Amino acid sequence: MSTDTLTKSRWVYSFGGGSADGDASMKNLLGGKGANLAEMSSLGLPVPPGFTITTEACVHYYANEKQYPAELKEQVVAGLAAVEQITGKKFGDTSNPLLVSVRSGARASMPGMMDTVLNLGLNDETVEGLAKLSGDRRFAFDSYRRFIQMYSNVVLDLDHHMFEEILDEHKERLDVTVDTGLSAEDWEKVVADYKAAVQQELGQPFPQDPHQQLWGAVGAVFASWMNDRAKFYRRMHDIPESWGTAVNVQSMVFGNMGDSSATGVAFTRNPSTGEARLYGEFLINAQGEDVVAGIRTPQALTKVAREEMGEKALSMEEALPEVFAQFKAVVEKLEKHYRDMQDIEFTVEQGRLYMLQTRNGKRTAKAALKIAVDLASEGLITQDEAIMRVEPASLDQLLHPTIDPASPRDVVTTGLPASPGAATGKIVFNSDEAERLGSAGEAVILVRDETSPEDIHGMHAARGIVTARGGMTSHAAVVARGMGRPCVSGAGELQIDGKAGELRVRSRVFKAGDILTIDGSRGEILAGAVQMIEPELTGDFAALMEWADKARRLKVRANAETPLDARTARQFGAEGIGLCRTEHMFFDEDRIAAVREMILADDEAGRRAALAKILPMQRNDFVELFTIMEGLPVTIRLLDPPLHEFLPHTEADLQAVADATGIDAAKLMRRAKELHETNPMLGHRGCRLAVSYPEIYEMQVRAIFEAACEIAESGKAAPIPEIMHPLVAKGEEMRYLRQLTDKTAQAVLKERGREIEYQVGTMVELPRAAIRAGDLAENAEFFSFGTNDLTQTTFGISRDDSGRFLGAYLEKGIFEKDPFVSLDQEGVGELIRLAAERGRAARPNVKLGICGEHGGDPASIEFCEKVGLDYVSCSPFRVPIARLAAAQAAVGGIEKDR
Repeated sequence: MSTDTLTKSRWVYSFGGGSADGDASMKNLLGGKGANLAEMSSLGLPVPPGFTITTEACVHYYANEKQYPAELKEQVVAGLAAVEQITGKKFGDTSNPLLVSVRSGARASMPGMMDTVLNLGLNDETVEGLAKLSGDRRFAFDSYRRFIQMYSNVVLDLDHHMFEEILDEHKERLDVTVDTGLSAEDWEKVVADYKAAVQQELGQPFPQDPHQQLWGAVGAVFASWMNDRAKFYRRMHDIPESWGTAVNVQSMVFGNMGDSSATGVAFTRNPSTGEARLYGEFLINAQGEDVVAGIRTPQALTKVAREEMGEKALSMEEALPEVFAQFKAVVEKLEKHYRDMQDIEFTVEQGRLYMLQTRNGKRTAKAALKIAVDLASEGLITQDEAIMRVEPASLDQLLHPTIDPASPRDVVTTGLPASPGAATGKIVFNSDEAERLGSAGEAVILVRDETSPEDIHGMHAARGIVTARGGMTSHAAVVARGMGRPCVSGAGELQIDGKAGELRVRSRVFKAGDILTIDGSRGEILAGAVQMIEPELTGDFAALMEWADKARRLKVRANAETPLDARTARQFGAEGIGLCRTEHMFFDEDRIAAVREMILADDEAGRRAALAKILPMQRNDFVELFTIMEGLPVTIRLLDPPLHEFLPHTEADLQAVADATGIDAAKLMRRAKELHETNPMLGHRGCRLAVSYPEIYEMQVRAIFEAACEIAESGKAAPIPEIMHPLVAKGEEMRYLRQLTDKTAQAVLKERGREIEYQVGTMVELPRAAIRAGDLAENAEFFSFGTNDLTQTTFGISRDDSGRFLGAYLEKGIFEKDPFVSLDQEGVGELIRLAAERGRAARPNVKLGICGEHGGDPASIEFCEKVGLDYVSCSPFRVPIARLAAAQAAVGGIEKDR
């Protein structure tokens, strides 16, 4: 029987007892967690037994009006029986009860986005059995109250704060501050109050049937695949909705059975810095959610880490030395086996170690670089594998300023350095406000007691995150690192009153809207804005970029027209300029008057007189760019926007221009009305200006070649100008523009007695241009696909106005991605593919590239590699992202061909 046939009817895969039905290669079917639990079981590691309900079951559930597959219940019963056989316990038994955890597990890690239920199987009878079996009545009822709270929140949709308030009332009555201060009798009273609250809220008792509990939890995990935070996370990380999530049902082990029990989270290397040493936290006499929820302050794993942090509570290495030695050996084995930094969850039950999860750990860009380079240097992976280990978009975290160490630091308080980097912004106290202000372009710092998965949208909108509670593996820390947001967690001195909009620390008060700076690398919170500095692009970054440059085929250029952008592009490794937008040069204060004089001229002679004033300015612009680019190609797009954009729009502005230039205000107003277009995107712009007013393009071409000659005559590296004509639609247009360009270029070269290599081409931004690319290629030596406008003209959607409705399209799944962010490969991409084929048929050596924003998008770059384009061009700060993405596209293509 084929695997495909088998998986269609098989929905449950068991693991534990030293063997498993699956392995790590079955990640798509079993999810990342399930596949790794199976793999660890097969490796003989101490994994509590369990079973995985496949991702295909989730897909079936949503495709069939939330109905389970017919065979699922029978297979779950068999899976439970297998767990019972290994553990010697029975699900629902009152004397020897099997308790289970029910967790989500998508194929891509989505920490905190979906739901989990622990201690499932407890009820009023099995809790008594657990108490007798363990000999610890306090432990049993502590576990029961945890289960009621978690199940009620996740499955019954009751607010967890309701239970926290009940617990706080009991603590206040008993005059205790920590959960461990409550006795067995105290927990029994808490459980009774919890059950009463459920009865009051729902009008029915808390469910007592363990099998009813199990199916409630399975349904809740499937449902959580479609909750708001999971959908937001998937959109942010490009995870398809169609994948679904697996459900992992696993026998419970207990870290809350006294001082020889513990639970913790560990990384085999530091996820913030990449340093090659064990990193993490644990808690004695606790369950897993206590570590990540920020309810209790966790302890260090190692003695060295404890001493570095100045903590007094014993580390795991000191408190549980024998278990720690076993744990250290296991995690080293896991890293070597998976050949990557691992994120591990573990529990110690009365001195016995259990491994609950391993997965490739989330990490900052800085850590990803170091880990990839170190693993390659250690011989665990190849250089090509190292290239594939770093998410290109994550490099953005390394390419922006950090706090200048010489700058004064008004440190308000300190917390834990949960996620590195620095950010300045206005204080906001809730995620909705962060999203509102962030969408309006405001820089904000989200300040919370602690974050939860419901805060995902606010964390994404914020420049940085501060929490008063929580450790280095809290929700805030893990999510912030994954997003590349600086984060300071566990800043215990902060007193946050979100309702009053106030933050108090020591004797200082900060209000919503006040400015803070955070240093996530040092765990510091600073008052006001602090000076930043540019990053150092050496060390691991330089090593990985060198490997990427060896691996990639696509060239990477930058979109730049100012000296600053050009220098930044060169610093980041750009191999030329792929788009110099000359109209940006026209808006400078020293030349806009001459531009307006040209527009307002009554005849060609008047226009030429005004253009003569602009010529030396344009020439100087190109001299500067050619000097910075040092002989690399520079693609210069001639004037593109409609002329009315250069004129003032309000009567007050018109009058000011009239006063400054001496031009009659009435004439200015009249000319502005004449030039106004109903839809300038489709109007008198681009090469159409050259057909109407050829003298404009003549001036620009002359400026380019005079600048090129000046560079050549100075003995510097001769530039390679590429003259690009925008908005060409017909072969006849391209022929006319080619002749206009060559005539002017040759005239300048003859005057200066020079030979300059140059090319003439066009920006393909209209569907007709793509379809008739063969006609254009007769006179065009290169095509640069202007994917911003090509997307607009293909979809008939204005990029500037699409924000009003694209959200609904993304929400409803009509668009998987914003087509202005990631290339629409089926439509716009097909036009590019067609143009490439027809252009090469007419001119085999035609040069092909893209210069829209898609030139910095990794998925779009992968498409460019498949189509065989010659280069991509993007904004300067995205050049390293494009270099790495181009390398990954090349390496990935080679791997697929093998």
